[in-house]
Amino acid sequence: MQTNSRWHTLETAEQVAEAACRHILNAADSAISERGKFKLVLAGGSTPEKVYRLLAKADADWANWHIYYGDERCLPVDHQDRNSLMASQVLLDKVAIPANQIFTMPAELGPEVAADRYKLAVAKAGMFDMVLLGMGEDGHTASLFPGHQHPQDELVHAVYNSPKPPPERVSISAKALSNTRELIFLITGANKQEAVKLWRSGADLPVARIAPENGVDVYIDSDAYKP
Repeated sequence: MQTNSRWHTLETAEQVAEAACRHILNAADSAISERGKFKLVLAGGSTPEKVYRLLAKADADWANWHIYYGDERCLPVDHQDRNSLMASQVLLDKVAIPANQIFTMPAELGPEVAADRYKLAVAKAGMFDMVLLGMGEDGHTASLFPGHQHPQDELVHAVYNSPKPPPERVSISAKALSNTRELIFLITGANKQEAVKLWRSGADLPVARIAPENGVDVYIDSDAYKP
């Protein structure tokens, strides 16, 4: 498991979302006051969606937020399973982040082209201020799956043969996701218990390869974590 990981156990998924929302807003305030902008990487999934709904109601300096995506499914832009569509519907369409500060993965163009184009945005971003990630039942995070091999020096990977549909995806690499001042994992649900145990016992899972210098904060509900 990552050194310097901080585990925050809350009773419910709603409490996880509320705590993460506060953490993100505080990080945004700090980043904007210190560096003039807040570079945030979004995750897909039901728990991040709860967080985005709370953020949409918050008062923030939206003009200085810059939005990136950790991964995306290779589907049409208007497909309901796109992370970008969910984020737009529940958050980005409701707040005043300038359109040219939202960096959507062009995954509809296929894994290779999309990865090639998105690596330019990631390279230009440099160090992120905050990365949000979830975790699957198999210990995957973003679209980094157990057993998949990628060149370690890549910033963005073309992903094939995903064990979950659709098989083709694009994902920021573990290396680039780790290049962040803060990183939050959002983990909820009893179906995550086994993966959490494996992770905490030191298993070589994709989640364990995310290793920012400042460690990670894990916001987890009582269903997912049984000490």
